[in-house]
Amino acid sequence: MPAAASNSNPPVTSMAVIGAGTMGSGIALVAAQSGMKAFQVDISSDQLAKARAYHRKTLDRAVAKQKFTAAEAEATLARIEYVGEMKAAAAAGWVVEAATEQVEVKKKLFVMMRDTFGKDAILATNTSSISITDLASAVGQDAHRVIGMHLFNPVPVMKLVEVIKGLATTEETTERTIALALAMGKTPVPANDRAGFVSNRVLMPLINEAFYAWMEGVAEPADIDEIMKLGCNFPMGPLRLADFIGLDVCHDIMMVLHRELGNPKFFPCPLLRQLVQAGRLGDKSGRGVFEYPAKG
Repeated sequence: MPAAASNSNPPVTSMAVIGAGTMGSGIALVAAQSGMKAFQVDISSDQLAKARAYHRKTLDRAVAKQKFTAAEAEATLARIEYVGEMKAAAAAGWVVEAATEQVEVKKKLFVMMRDTFGKDAILATNTSSISITDLASAVGQDAHRVIGMHLFNPVPVMKLVEVIKGLATTEETTERTIALALAMGKTPVPANDRAGFVSNRVLMPLINEAFYAWMEGVAEPADIDEIMKLGCNFPMGPLRLADFIGLDVCHDIMMVLHRELGNPKFFPCPLLRQLVQAGRLGDKSGRGVFEYPAKG
């Protein structure tokens, strides 16, 4: 059941989001919409520019749909600061890592986060599959303030936050995370620290099996998706969803599941691996299982 929050902790007023990709830019936007100062951090100026454009486009669309006033949209944008170095966001009281789903990359970032932000700052990760305990091992005695805060794409729309404690995560850290998720308009639900947690432990094998169905000639991709939409009442077929998530992300999550759980059923389908090797990553590359028109 959704977790309840404690009222003993002060509200979070500022958040640093490490990574300005799809998830990171979405988290920063929701933080700013919730009234927080949001630092969007990325070493790539191009990625920061994309995040800024996404924020503007999303808020303009919300204004057009009368979900926000123009003044509210401008106030939200004014609360987002785009920075190329983590130290420029050091004043933030909360930090969320939203980098690539590679454990060694994340561990390096966690060391930097520990060394950059204050001792009271929570060190959260948006990982969708990697052990929180493993990531926390990178920061030694500060492991008690490391927690999984798995939001979902598109962040401004999706309500769920999987909240995952590592072995060293304290109850205070957990309560503060639940309170923050609620303040951001999300629904926090706990999951244990096992590879893939709940959402991807269930979802990724389904997506992987859809690739096998395609590879083995059971049906064409559009027909696989249509059958799953009409037969299972899915809003989006599994192959279209894979493109939306990113085929590289799906592949990386499957590899985490395979490595951590040791079951061959989690190994990525050869066709999925081949598409990733070819650079066909889905929406973000313009072609994955399906092709997508260039964005103007």
